[in-house]
Parts: sequence; structure tokens; C-alpha cells
Amino acid sequence: MRAVALIAAVLGIALLLLSGTIGLRHAAFVSMPRAGERHGSDQDDVFCNKVSGCAASQLPRGSAVKVMPSRGVAFAPAELDGKSFAEAVTRWNPDIFWAPASKSTDVITRSGDEARAVFGPIPDGDCDSPQMQVIPLEVDGNVVDLKPNPTKPGSPLEFEHRNENGEVVRWTATLPKCDKPSLTGSTTYCGLNSRVARVVRGNVEWLFLCRKSNISQEVSTDPYWTRSDPRFSVFGTIGFNRKSGEIIFFDGRKDQSVFDWSKPFVPPGGRNYSDNVGRTAAEKIYDPTFKISCHACHDNKSPYVIDPHIAQSRVGFRSADDPKSTAFSLGDLLPHRPRLPGAPFRVVGSGYTSTYPNELRHARTVDDPTGNCTSCHTLTTQITGRRFAADAVGHEPTVTSPTWVQLLELREEEIIYAGIAAHRTDWAAGSGGVHPWMLPGSGNDLSSRAPSLSSEDWRKLSDCLWGAGGSECGYRPLYTSCPAPEAEDEGSSLADATLQLLPRPPGEEAKTRVLRASWTFRNSYGGVPERDDVRINVAVRTDAIPANGEPPQSGDYPSIDQARGTNAEAISGSVSAAGSSLLVENVSFAGHTKWSDPTPSMSPRTFQIDLPGECNRRTLIRLVPKRFCFDQSEAAFSAADHLIYADVQCDELR
Repeated sequence: MRAVALIAAVLGIALLLLSGTIGLRHAAFVSMPRAGERHGSDQDDVFCNKVSGCAASQLPRGSAVKVMPSRGVAFAPAELDGKSFAEAVTRWNPDIFWAPASKSTDVITRSGDEARAVFGPIPDGDCDSPQMQVIPLEVDGNVVDLKPNPTKPGSPLEFEHRNENGEVVRWTATLPKCDKPSLTGSTTYCGLNSRVARVVRGNVEWLFLCRKSNISQEVSTDPYWTRSDPRFSVFGTIGFNRKSGEIIFFDGRKDQSVFDWSKPFVPPGGRNYSDNVGRTAAEKIYDPTFKISCHACHDNKSPYVIDPHIAQSRVGFRSADDPKSTAFSLGDLLPHRPRLPGAPFRVVGSGYTSTYPNELRHARTVDDPTGNCTSCHTLTTQITGRRFAADAVGHEPTVTSPTWVQLLELREEEIIYAGIAAHRTDWAAGSGGVHPWMLPGSGNDLSSRAPSLSSEDWRKLSDCLWGAGGSECGYRPLYTSCPAPEAEDEGSSLADATLQLLPRPPGEEAKTRVLRASWTFRNSYGGVPERDDVRINVAVRTDAIPANGEPPQSGDYPSIDQARGTNAEAISGSVSAAGSSLLVENVSFAGHTKWSDPTPSMSPRTFQIDLPGECNRRTLIRLVPKRFCFDQSEAAFSAADHLIYADVQCDELR
């Protein structure tokens, strides 16, 4: 018997030497093939070294973890005790397990946190900043403002009309019409001295609109309408990423009729998670009901709608060098950047998207069957198509054979269209040539006076815009889905995944060792350095170490469903049981503790988590990045396989 034992011991030592294992202090070591060796078929290629353990080879570029196809191998029951595992994970790791934008349940504060997680820092809403411009109002080709009239006793407030040379051409006591009445249908048609500010940070831009309006929708000589009066009634904020197409909307509260732009407005959610004063103040500024359906107008894959009311140099004037354009327009404040129907476009904000789920789901882009309009522009079945397109070409909205629902909606739109037309000057539609403002062929250039869109062509297009057309309309979903991490063209990547065996911490059970999993992840979607909408799920299971030490098959690892938390049962904190595996959810990068905003970086961030490793067992780990979408689709999970493992063998004599 002693001879048999001696032979077994010698063979055991030889096996350890041949397999390249190393001993660590406290009698802990990782069992792995020789450094630099590759084992298995091309499909199961695994690379091991004496420092980092075993990991699948770097097959997809930029990843240190092999993508391994599933072979349908049955899972053995997990041997790790869930409660002990959860306690160890909580005890050994800093507070890095948390979902972004989950600190507050207040609708506005949560939405603001979501906005920062996607777009980065939100600037103050400042309509009195150097970036501000006053939106001009024009009547009969002249710019109008409300000022004291020095030609009358007492200098009463009246409407001053100046031409492009700055000369006063007349004064009026009323202002019933203007050249470019508002197309909102809910604000003052010819309101004046509204302001817009635009702040650009890399790929992200923020628009702040401070609009003067009133219930009657008619302008008057009340001092409220003067340029120096900081009061206004409609406050809107739009964030937009021109690369990713993500957009978010905030409005001022609807139980507040007057705002004041003399002081900046704190962003929703404050300036960061710890800005308690700002977060509380923002809850009193922004509308938690999202009463205004901003997406219905701002739906052309852009944060702003190009229409004559905004009075840009390329819209509503005879040519770009028209002296009126130079004198009255906002120039290139809102740059010409059309985005075609195939471009990504997604509304962000769980509060907003939960208010309009059906509208967002059913919105469609439209191809003009007559070939007149959509080769350059994105038109939709929302307000861009139903109202803006009708106004642009000078035709009433129409549907050839409307349903009852369409008939009711059509009648409402016809009333709005008539109200806009009633407030437009005769000059705009006559000698001024401002309306219609988007003609076939010449488009923005109205100097050629191209022929109007024919009634027949408009009927075909209008049917499409009202969802009453067929295949000729080329309907496609307007809004695109939330992209999963590492999806095609998304740009992010997980790499350099390794497992390191650490000495047993003092006071821990003899059968337990510490496995440190580490990897890097670059969240480059949209090119936002402060983007913080991705976390990593870590699924863990154990198995017996094969006698021959062969590397695991893909089916030996936790399944993708287990790593996603499908049907998982909570154990404690971020740890849950998922079938035969244990799952640690929402791991953030090293040092990014709960309720902290990330330091800007476009470089890959380092992740690290310490996990219990059971002696004389194989630990298998699947890493799954997930994006918090903040749009009712919950989370989007990476489809790539990131698999690492280690064999934990312990010397019980130490």
C-alpha cells in the first residue's frame, strides 16, 4: 500500500510539473496548462499563462475573451452556497453594485439622472446667456418690436416696424397678423421676443426655448411682450446626440404660468447625484406629467424643426444673400444638418416614454410617392407630416378615404391650419413670396418662384402622411431600438478579461480562496466621455475539476439567460440565484461607487470584482455587458460570449 501511495504521489507531482501549475502563498494556486500553450480545437482555443490564469483567446478584435458557440451541454448543480457567496461579495468589494439613475423615484430627478447617464452633464437652462438669440417677428417683410412710441404723447408702447436697413417705416397699435405665424397650434401665433439658446458639447447639443405666449394666443401692447421683460410662459429643453440620434425632452411645469429668464434654470436632476439643493429646485421647475408631446413636432430625426417661424437664413427668404435674411434671421444658430429616414433616432427618458408609449411605437417615416419632398427631408406620420408639410407647400391636410378616427383628427388639424392661415399676412402669400416656403425643386430658394405642388401630388403625399397609404409610402418605424453593447456600429467593447487567484484573507474559511476577475470596458457609444449607462453582469458557477485538466466547453459556463438574470431569485443585495449559477448584477467600473458621477474618459475603464473560489473546484464565469435604455425597453444585453475560468486547488497542510 505504501508503494502505491508513493507512486501516486510521484505521479501527482509530475502532473503538476507538466501542467505548468504554480503555488501561491497560503497554499493557493491555479491549475492551468503551460504558459503560452494553446489547447483544444480551433473552436475551443484557450490561452493560459502562469500569471493571469486561463481565458479564451482574443478572437474578436479588441476582446481578450473568446466567442464560444454553445454546444447544449447540461449544467451541473452549482456547489457555491448562495448566502455565503453573497456575504463574501459584499464584504470584499467596495460599493460598486448599482444601477444608474436609480437613486430617486421622483419623476423629474430620475429623468435628469437618466439624461446625465446618456448625454453627460446638462448645462443650466440660460436664456439670458451669450449663446442666446431673440427669435425675430416679421410683418410685411419688416422686423417688429414692442417699444415706447416717441412720436405720441406719453410714448405709449406700440409696435415698431423697421426694414432691413434699420429704418422705422411705421408704428401700429395692434398686431393681428405676421408673415410667419407659429405652427404649434397652442401658443401665440405672432408672439414676439421669445428666446432660444444652444449649447454644444462635442456630439451633444442642448436647446433651451423661452417662449412668450398667452392663453388668448394674440399679442398685445402689454409690457410682458417687450424685449427687456424677463417674463415668459413656456420653457422647453431638448438634449440631442447628433451621432447616436438619442433625444430627450423636458418642459416647464404646467401649473406655473410665468417663468423668469433673468436667472438660469438648474438642470433636471441637479448638476450631479449629490446636488441635493439643485435636485429639489429642479422638481419645482419641470413638468413631471410631460403634458406636451414634444416628440410629435420634433420628429424629423433632429432636435429642431426647420420651419419659417424660426426665421433662419435659408428658410423663408428669397435667397441666402437677401438683405432681409442678413438683417432678420438667426443665421447658422441651428445648422443645416438633415438626417435621413435610416438614421438612428431614439427618445430617452423613462418618465417621458412611459407617457407616450403607443405614439412612439406607431410613428412612421414616409417616402413621398410623387418624389417631390422626401429625397432631402424626413417626413413622418406625426406633426412634421400632418401640419408642417401642409403649411410648407400651402395645401390643407387631406385624406382620400379617412376612417372615423382619422376624420376626427383631420377636422382638428384643419381648424389649426385655418387659425395659422388667418394670422398670416397677405404680403407673405403675395408679393413677399414667403409662403408657401418649401416648393418642389427649388426648396428653400424662393427666388425662382417654382410652381406649387400640384393638388394631385399633395393628395398622394397627404394620404401617406396620415397613415392612409399603402406600400407606395415606404413606411418604416421612426424610432430605432436601444442598441446593445458591442452591437454592430455601436462602438463599445469588453476586453482583457482575466482571473487571478489571491491568498486567503485572514479569518475566512479554509476552503475559500479569493478569485479576482478583472477586465476593461469602453463605452464609446455616441462619443460622450461621461456616458454612464452600461453595467456588467457576472454569472458564476462551479464544477468538478476534470481528472485530465482539460479546459471547459462553452456549455459548461453559466448560460446567457442566467447571466441576464432571467427568472433569477434574489439572495442578498446585488446577488441572486439564476438556475445553476449565482449572479452578481450591475457591476460598475473600479472606483465608481454608488451615486457618483464618472470622471470623463474615452479610454477603456477598468473593472474588478473579488469572488469566492471554492477549493478543489473549477470556477466558471460569464461576463455580460448591459445598457440601461431608459425607454421602456428595460436593458439591452451584449450578445458576445465573454468566458473565463480557473481551477482552484488548495494545499490543506497550510
